[in-house]
Amino acid sequence: MHDAFAHIGGRLAVGLRDVTTDLAALDSEGWWAVVVDFEGKVTCARFDQARPSPLPTPTRPWRGPARDSWRSSLDQKRYEHAVQEIRDEIERGEVYQANLCRIMSAPLEGPQDPLALAVRLAEGNPAPYEAVISVPGLAVISASPELYLGKNGDIVESRPIKGTGVTPGDLLEKDYAENVMIVDLVRNDLGRVAEVGTVSVPALCEVEEHPGLVHLVSTVRARTTAGWPQLFGATFPPGSVTGAPKSSALRIINRLEPEPRGPYCGAVGWVDADRREAALAVGIRTFWISGEEIHFGTGAGITWGSDPRLEWRETELKAERLIGLASFGG
Repeated sequence: MHDAFAHIGGRLAVGLRDVTTDLAALDSEGWWAVVVDFEGKVTCARFDQARPSPLPTPTRPWRGPARDSWRSSLDQKRYEHAVQEIRDEIERGEVYQANLCRIMSAPLEGPQDPLALAVRLAEGNPAPYEAVISVPGLAVISASPELYLGKNGDIVESRPIKGTGVTPGDLLEKDYAENVMIVDLVRNDLGRVAEVGTVSVPALCEVEEHPGLVHLVSTVRARTTAGWPQLFGATFPPGSVTGAPKSSALRIINRLEPEPRGPYCGAVGWVDADRREAALAVGIRTFWISGEEIHFGTGAGITWGSDPRLEWRETELKAERLIGLASFGG
């Protein structure tokens, strides 16, 4: 499939009509595929047709980079040092929690079909918010387990993830405390645009199983008539991938992370403006292709109770399965 397309939420979208950087377009009409970079770069692509469909068959097989060709924006030593710096910031009272991420990149040999990687991920790492979006200048392939913003009429919902382990027994007291902290942040974010008294938490710290991992997931819900620019203005970037307070966490992230996150930790999903429905995932477990390189992000939430070596290991755990699927011979 060489033309622009998107496959998200079990729908195949074809017939690219227009692309805009204006979030207000999502309140107009039509079916949109959406990618918003962590740094705020917006791509909204409207398609003429979006119909229920399984993933189409790729035009050619995926040939990813060699497993040992991936480089990390932060190596283990620098990552662990940055974890300690965040703990120092917490000790000074500057922040309660901050997400620390690294970007992994590898060269690709010639043009690749993003659909072929999407098929590999769907088979090897199925996820509730699978997405592949390919428009001029942008190819994103996501196996995200986390809902950033869902919309059904005036009801909006966010399902932040905080806490990761191989089994439920791996989840620590720190993970539960971190989850509750981020739930408070999401409640406050949604509260800025919600009707008074409508913000609720229907589920707190539920254990969810995913391929090779378990997560703690909570649900925050609210009623609002705010448009998409206002929703993003109040809630972006997602709290689970920034920290609390968000402004302090973003300052620390900008200082400690050497490369921009791009689509990683941003928003990836779809908006049906006619039906006033949407599902935008947090751009985690997400690959993107730029030029002749493929990129992938991984990170961990750092708190006062964090052990630098264990946090590095968490970033490896989150990346291991997907990097293997995307690599040649993986």
